[in-house]
Amino acid sequence: MEIFLAIAIGGLFGVMLERIGATDPNWIGRMLNLTNIHLMKTILVAIGTASILMFGGQMLGLVEVGHMSVKAINVGVLLGGAILGIGWAIAGYCPGTGVCAAATGRLDAWFFVAGGLLGAGAYALTYPFWKQIGFLNGEKWTLGAIPGADYPAALPNLPFSGDVLGIGIGIAFIIVAIILPRRLAGQKAPAGEGVAEPAE
Repeated sequence: MEIFLAIAIGGLFGVMLERIGATDPNWIGRMLNLTNIHLMKTILVAIGTASILMFGGQMLGLVEVGHMSVKAINVGVLLGGAILGIGWAIAGYCPGTGVCAAATGRLDAWFFVAGGLLGAGAYALTYPFWKQIGFLNGEKWTLGAIPGADYPAALPNLPFSGDVLGIGIGIAFIIVAIILPRRLAGQKAPAGEGVAEPAE
């Protein structure tokens, strides 16, 4: 059942990425150069909604706090995030959108996926080295204290729980997505924009 759910949810996620244009590197480029940020607005709404549902679900007892996974803060994560961002800007894909684009038959996406697999393999082979030099040493913490979780809080003296903070951040993301204009840079729409624009 878990495998079936994973396939079904993953498939729906891929369909939504294709629907909003996230599998098209041209739209990713327009988002990153701020000439059309409908994808950014969509991402902000998605993160905000997920944050509200997750933290609200934890407060109501509908989501098990023990399932919450927090990434440790270390040099490796910061360096990896920078490499991911640069790669995303150059290729127009992140790992998820690249796989979905490959499924649609885009040849450039297949090369992107192959490069990602090579990179993952290289990291796996050199993992002992990165661990030895301390790149992977770090702690896991949350912004506010999460009731029932063992993670230390970066802001332990907040008058409210980390769950409430998470819901607040989620609401803020959605508000920002609503008030942001469609374009932050450039006066004229890129060539072809509006002809085959993905749904929002």
